[in-house]
Amino acid sequence: MALMREADYGTPKRVSETLVTIEVDGKPVTVPAGTSVLRAASEAGLPIPKLCASDGLEPFGSCRLCLVEVEGRRGYPASCTTPCENGMKVRTQSDKLAKLRRGVMELYASDYPREMFANAAGGDTEFQQMLTAVGLTEVRYGHKGRNHQDGINDDSNPYFTFDQSKCIVCSRCVRACEEVQGTFALTIDGRGFASFVSAGDKPFMESECVSCGACVMACPTDALLEKSVIEKGRPDRSVVTTCAYCGVGCSFNAELEGNEVVRMTPNKEGKANHGHSCVKGRFAYGYATHKDRILKPMIRAKFTDPWREVTWDEAINHAASEFKRIQAKYGRDSIGGITSSRCTNEETYLVQKMIRAAFGNNNTDTCARVCHSPTGYGMKTTFGTSAGTQNFDSVAAADVIMIIGANPTDAHPVFASAMKRRLREGARLIIVDPRRIDLVKTPHVKADFHLPLLPGTNVAMINSLAHVIVTEGLVDEAYVRERCDLVAFDQWRRFVAEPKNSPEAMEKYTGVPAADVRAAARLYATGGNGAIYYGLGVTEHSQGSTMVMGMCNLAMATGNVGKDGVGINPLRGQNNVQGSCDMGSFPHEYPGYRHVSQDAVRESFEKDWGVKLQTEPGLRIPNMIDAAIDGTFKGLYCQGEDIVQSDPNTQHISRGLASMECVVVQDLFINETASYAHVFLPGASFLEKDGTFTNAERRLGRVRKAIEPLAGLGDWEVTMKLSTALGYPMHYNHPSEIMDEIARLTPTFAGVSFDLLDRVGSVQWPCNEKAPMGTPVMHIGGFVRGKGRFMITEFIPTDERVNARFPLILTTGRILSQYNVGAQTRRTDNNRWHDMDVLEIHPSDAEDRGINEGDLVSLASRAGDITLPAKISERMQPGVVYTTFHHAMTGANVVTTEFSDWATNCPEYKVTAVQVQLARHMSEWQEHYLETRKITTRIEKESTAND
Repeated sequence: MALMREADYGTPKRVSETLVTIEVDGKPVTVPAGTSVLRAASEAGLPIPKLCASDGLEPFGSCRLCLVEVEGRRGYPASCTTPCENGMKVRTQSDKLAKLRRGVMELYASDYPREMFANAAGGDTEFQQMLTAVGLTEVRYGHKGRNHQDGINDDSNPYFTFDQSKCIVCSRCVRACEEVQGTFALTIDGRGFASFVSAGDKPFMESECVSCGACVMACPTDALLEKSVIEKGRPDRSVVTTCAYCGVGCSFNAELEGNEVVRMTPNKEGKANHGHSCVKGRFAYGYATHKDRILKPMIRAKFTDPWREVTWDEAINHAASEFKRIQAKYGRDSIGGITSSRCTNEETYLVQKMIRAAFGNNNTDTCARVCHSPTGYGMKTTFGTSAGTQNFDSVAAADVIMIIGANPTDAHPVFASAMKRRLREGARLIIVDPRRIDLVKTPHVKADFHLPLLPGTNVAMINSLAHVIVTEGLVDEAYVRERCDLVAFDQWRRFVAEPKNSPEAMEKYTGVPAADVRAAARLYATGGNGAIYYGLGVTEHSQGSTMVMGMCNLAMATGNVGKDGVGINPLRGQNNVQGSCDMGSFPHEYPGYRHVSQDAVRESFEKDWGVKLQTEPGLRIPNMIDAAIDGTFKGLYCQGEDIVQSDPNTQHISRGLASMECVVVQDLFINETASYAHVFLPGASFLEKDGTFTNAERRLGRVRKAIEPLAGLGDWEVTMKLSTALGYPMHYNHPSEIMDEIARLTPTFAGVSFDLLDRVGSVQWPCNEKAPMGTPVMHIGGFVRGKGRFMITEFIPTDERVNARFPLILTTGRILSQYNVGAQTRRTDNNRWHDMDVLEIHPSDAEDRGINEGDLVSLASRAGDITLPAKISERMQPGVVYTTFHHAMTGANVVTTEFSDWATNCPEYKVTAVQVQLARHMSEWQEHYLETRKITTRIEKESTAND
């Protein structure tokens, strides 16, 4: 049975206030000006045969299959390149058109494998469907003439194959690589009959291809085809869901054969991705059925004991009994929990509810605090709400784009493609980053300014930019008078105008020439719509919250908030970082960012939940770990997070967990944190979930169950059972009922429901009576808090300083093929691109230390030391080294310290003083890690557990 494909209207949708009406086969059709005849006919239910055309690509007009007749015009124009005009009369069917189309298809088919005809009726490829559409069943010329059947078959990519013998050189793959992805990895080589698709005269795996899958999606002939389809056969049904990787929140079709996922294809109706994808979301879903998945609950007395498989009831009752025992012995506050930025909003909400209502305290935290909590603090203080101001599509209206501490092409590649498209159209680019990221210069995109500041000097930089704008008269005075608190503004204006904040004065801290800073500031202030996009290079600092407020100050001063194409836009790292914050995962806030001390808010939850709640904030993760080492915190429930690998100072985290009497981990795999656990509860992958994720643009996207939970229970069901066993029963029949409760208790979500999301696809909060269809752009006409509040942002150098012993600065980041702590992507073929973390070091620093490419080096800090291979790279500036944190064996966070943001405790991952030297063997920690993992991951072979 052929899978129902998404409708393809041939050319992109056009937006225009002007409408035109044409007549197609006698039927009037009204469309926006600029719409092609091909699309107008398709929208009217009169599809025209096509091959080179696709609605994700600009018209090309090469295949000549979409020919039509237009009254009053000579010849047979291609409908894909012919725009509609008022009064136009189009004929799509005639004997002459049928003959022309059959002739075109016959020429293509003569060069195509003969067996394609045998399966043409109901065939899955567009090429087969077009054979049927034009009524072609045989080729008059035969198949023995000159052809391309000896073309290469490139199997180098782990996820798809390229069979040149099936290629008709329609250029759709080349155009997709250019227009959709923006990588330009593919081209048409040769001329005439000898032309062919090439990945730069290299196999795909060795080329510039980033394996986004756009070319595979575009191919009409299966010349480019997923290996999973070749191995498993065609899918016969699909489920629309949301990707569980980064904060872009791409919508996908999970395509299945029976109960097995055959492939993931990007959903063209997805409002965050518009039918595009990256290598992770498109192909790296195999971890969901990896052999390492733990599918049965397990318990053990000590974390050094082997695991013992048990029933769900035994595991949950044991965990509840232990938590009750600990609280009876050590007090109510001796246990706590960690929610997940990878789980759904509904699951996260339930965990924090269980902690507050069943544990009886506010000891709840989330990994979102260790990445983006300064975003919430800084934006709420200045704007009045704790999230980004724009939707992703807003970038298409930006004139000047400033990227600070983010690497979109690696960490948020689908959004990066949209950004690159705008840059190719002429938008200007400013990059503020210690490292030369890809966007600094590519063959098709080049930054106007790269300001390679020293790690830890963000606030010095933002104050310098603001100094120029204030002292050179570039403030949007009218905007500030209308929209902002003038007392606060005047105080800020005087502050940033002080000579100490000038680019010249701050150059000694940032290392960036003052002239470049001044020029960049002028461009941002005068270049039109200015949009700031930022990442963890902003927030993961001791002054992370200060820097967020500094960016907000800059945007307000230049009038760049509250309209399309501008704003302050955090690029969230994990799929539900925004949602985990929204759902009340912090110890001081209920869902919707309302403080636990607010009587009216707390009482609303008490009334709904039927339990008395605590008025004081609880413990954050660092406080829990410190208290555990001190002997006062003894029990932890950790859902879907791996704090041992992801939090700073790994050895300190490990000591804290080892000091606890009951650690309960709910996850897919025995991760690093589970090495210290006493109870393991199997988790469900995103393919097994129903619920919602909230992406970086505040968009709630539906997550729909494609397959049943492999361990038998969904994560929300496990939380309900544990809460009930603790003495606080929860009763929900479906995650939609949890969202109904969230909406009932949280004003910004008051209008959200599964029914709404199923009807419209997705919405952006706030979604309530004032905005029933959501809010794409925030602060239009006024800030949420009323008047925008400028904040004083005094630069205070970090306490983490270089010295003779530790003369270099380590900063960290991500890479395209891997995700976060790597638990998912390391269990896929993405390892083919990045199978280990490496240390990037500038040639001069390497030469000083006698280090050559690939040498094993020691990376040591005040917190600890590890070893990893060296990669000599001019991406780094002298004095700064860089690594990723995707592989547990590396232990990057062994060397990061416990310095953190002054307001939120967000760790200062981006600034660690280190020394790098040649090494001969693994570090002591790494050797200990290998031995410990052997012990803590053992599972008893004999099991009496029931399924």
